Amino acid sequence: MTLPANASVLIIGAGPSGLMMAAQLLRYGIIPVIVDAKQGPTNQSKALAVQARSMEIYRQMGLADRVVSEGKPAAGAAIHIWGKPAAELSLSKAGVGLTPFPYVFMYPQSKNERVLLDYLTLNCCPVYWNTTLQSIVHNADNTEVTLLNNGQEQIVTCNWLIGADGAHSIVRKSAGITFNGDTYQHKFYLADVKLAEGFQDDFVHLFLSSKGFAGFFLMPEAGEYRVVGNIPADLSERESLQIDDVLPHLQQVTGSPVNILQVNWFTSYKLHHRMADKFRSGRSFLIGDAAHIHSPVGGQGMNTGLQDAYNLAWKLAGVLNGKLNVSILNSYADERMPVARDLLNSTDRVFNVVTSQSWANNLFKKYIAPRILKFVGSHDKLKTTFFNQVSQLGINYRDSKLNIHLGKLTKIKAGDRLPFLEIYDEKKQAMTDIHTWCSKPGFTLITVGAIKEDYLFTLAKWITLRYAGTLNFFHLPPSGKNRHVLDAFEIGPGQRKAIIVRPDMYISYMNDVVDIEMMNNYLKNVVGFIPDGAGG
Repeated sequence: MTLPANASVLIIGAGPSGLMMAAQLLRYGIIPVIVDAKQGPTNQSKALAVQARSMEIYRQMGLADRVVSEGKPAAGAAIHIWGKPAAELSLSKAGVGLTPFPYVFMYPQSKNERVLLDYLTLNCCPVYWNTTLQSIVHNADNTEVTLLNNGQEQIVTCNWLIGADGAHSIVRKSAGITFNGDTYQHKFYLADVKLAEGFQDDFVHLFLSSKGFAGFFLMPEAGEYRVVGNIPADLSERESLQIDDVLPHLQQVTGSPVNILQVNWFTSYKLHHRMADKFRSGRSFLIGDAAHIHSPVGGQGMNTGLQDAYNLAWKLAGVLNGKLNVSILNSYADERMPVARDLLNSTDRVFNVVTSQSWANNLFKKYIAPRILKFVGSHDKLKTTFFNQVSQLGINYRDSKLNIHLGKLTKIKAGDRLPFLEIYDEKKQAMTDIHTWCSKPGFTLITVGAIKEDYLFTLAKWITLRYAGTLNFFHLPPSGKNRHVLDAFEIGPGQRKAIIVRPDMYISYMNDVVDIEMMNNYLKNVVGFIPDGAGG
């Protein structure tokens, strides 16, 4: 295929982050150009866990049913110390009521790429494989990118450039953005295997000992596991390691035989923890591993990249469609950099505990860590807190400049993810949920409580005249069937609330007063909407 000469958005990299970026832009009518140096999508499992927040994105896109049918939920984690079971943390009920996906879902990167690639194909957006980035010229009004496509050099001029090209990002280097961080001291291996005798549960099993560590992560296929472990010092310099080389050490760590029937993939590598000091430079943006890389603890890496794309795409589409002021693009780095920094720090701390072989750390792992895990496992509130952290449901943008919080609400605030709440739709006389109300592209205004019908009509008319196609509208009147929703938003008898939800299902505006002028002022002057109609 011949590359187009011009593109509104050029995405370099067709891994999960780049594919999600393209898919999200397509939801808003923007057809990007996406290229990748590989010959095609990966057939290696690579990243394994899809967290609940990412599953909610797939649900909004209408892809969740397929994803659920092709993966497997993990029931929790079990720790083995010096070969003996020490503690379990069951997460089977920790997320119930918080999300439609109350589990950590095992769905390899290869399958994520396939489902997103199929979405692009259905929307007539090809990926230009075997296309390498040669050079970038940054201009004030556009970016000229020289690409080598199947051996032929072509120049693509784009309005916006997305670097989803991984840890060695050429987009990042071209923009002169530093990638601060370090490389972990130890070397590790990863093996996707089929075991003769697997575990009799759906837990992730982590083995810790004075020899090192090993993790067994269940995969969707029966009897198959991802095995991750440290390479012992005497093998660290050996070339072309194979599973048979590390198997004796693995069995020392687990304290029992590990019978492998089949090896689907084996690789050895060093891990890095790094973060770009900027996520944007002019007309270039960084997402996913191009912006941040960290240890695989908690299965956060791929999910953070998916969330990067989810955050940026609606803002960029709004600018390209002439609906949002270009200044909104500043909020991408403002919102996502603190998230990446916090994840980098937290995963780094946990990973150092797991891998360190110091005497103090071995004492901690042997005697203290199991007690902590048992304590957390015996307290539902602590398990829920842990699940919120791992699932990324707890990530918020409360400090974002896009938020306005007016009112006495203390539990849920502007900047929080919209909570998942089942609701009885009085209009349709059927059960649904508040996330489904926000499934269409664009912002969503939800009014809750006692509001006169003529004012609801005025609201609908205002939206139609000024924000048609960009602001969806739903109203939830007070009723016994929806009392839990009113309680969640702390709405008492005779009270009401206006809630504006962003396209990425974060609350951006909350007010105890339902007032058109205040909402219009917020949308125009805070978000940067360019309303329809003269006088906006």
